[in-house]
Amino acid sequence: DNRISIWSAGDLGNAGLNGEYHGEPHLLCDIQHNGDVMDMQFLDQERIVVASSTGTVTIFRHHQNNQTLSANHRWEKAHYHVDQDTSCGGAACTGVVCNNPEIVTVGEDGRINLFRADQKDAVRTIDNADSSTLHAVTFLRTTEILTVNSIGQLKIWDLRHQRNEPSQIFSLAGDRVPLHCVDRHPNQQHIVATGGQDGMLSIWDIRQGTMPVSLLNAHEAEMWEVHFHPSDPDHLFTCSEDGSLWHWDTSTNISEKPSFLHQGGRSTAYLSHSTINQSVVSAWLSNDPTKDRMEITNLIPNQTLSVNSLDVLGPCLVYGTDAEAIYVNRQLFA
Repeated sequence: DNRISIWSAGDLGNAGLNGEYHGEPHLLCDIQHNGDVMDMQFLDQERIVVASSTGTVTIFRHHQNNQTLSANHRWEKAHYHVDQDTSCGGAACTGVVCNNPEIVTVGEDGRINLFRADQKDAVRTIDNADSSTLHAVTFLRTTEILTVNSIGQLKIWDLRHQRNEPSQIFSLAGDRVPLHCVDRHPNQQHIVATGGQDGMLSIWDIRQGTMPVSLLNAHEAEMWEVHFHPSDPDHLFTCSEDGSLWHWDTSTNISEKPSFLHQGGRSTAYLSHSTINQSVVSAWLSNDPTKDRMEITNLIPNQTLSVNSLDVLGPCLVYGTDAEAIYVNRQLFA
C-alpha cells in the first residue's frame, strides 16, 4: 500500500537560541499510489509528477487551502514492454524531470516520453531510444535532455530534432557499469556528474571527448542519487546503498583549511581568489579534483541501511532511507 505524502517540516522561525530546530514535522495529507514510487518532482508550487513501477505517470495536485491531494492527470502505462493493452505489460517508469509545462519520463523499456502538463497525449515519444534500461534523466537545456542507462552510457537528446537518435553518446570505458543517476552543474551546463552500480562518481565535460574527465572513488555499493547544490555548486552530494551520504566540497575558501597533502601548511596548488571565476571549472574538471581542492565528509557516519534519495536547497538537506525514515538536516554549512 504505497502513498504519496506531503509533510510540513515546520517553520525555520522555530529555531532555538543555539540554532536547534524545535518544530515537529507533521503529515499534511497523503494519497494512495499504485505501484512503487520510482521518482517524483514538483512541476510547480502545487503539482507533483510521480513515476510508478507500473509504468504510469501521474500529476498530483496539492490543495493548500484544505490540505488534500488529488490525482490531477494520469498517463496510463506511459512505459510498457509488449503493448500498452496487456494487463501486465507495464514497464517501470524509472525517472521523471520537469521544466514546466514540459515533463520528460524514461523507463525500463528504453522509452523516452515528452509530455505537457495540459495535454492528454504525449507530445513526443522516442520508442527505442535505448536497448537497455534508462535509469535517470535531466534537462541539459530547455530543448535538450541527458539520460543514463544500464550499460554505462550517458546520452544527449535534442528534442527539436525529429530523428530518434541521440545527438551525442558518452560512455564509461570498459566495464559497462550501469549508471543510476545524473545531475548537471547549475551554472556551467557542460559539467555533468553521474553515479552508478560501482559507487564511483564520474564527472564529465560534454564539450570534449566521450569519456569522463574524472572518476572518483566514492561509495562501496550502488550510488542512488547525485546532486549539485543548486545555488552553491562547489558543493555536491551523493548517497548510496552502503548507507552513506557524502558531501563533496570544492569551494575555493578551502585554502583556509590545511590541505590533505601538506598537513598544516598551505599548498601552492590552491586557487587565488582572483581566479574565482574559473574555480569551479578547475575544481570539478581537473584530472584529480581530490588532490588539492576537495574535502569529503560523510554526513551520516553510522548509518547501515541504504540511503535511497536526497535533495538539497539552501542550508537544508533532505534524505530518505531504508529505515523507513526521512531526515532533514537544516545546518549543512554550519
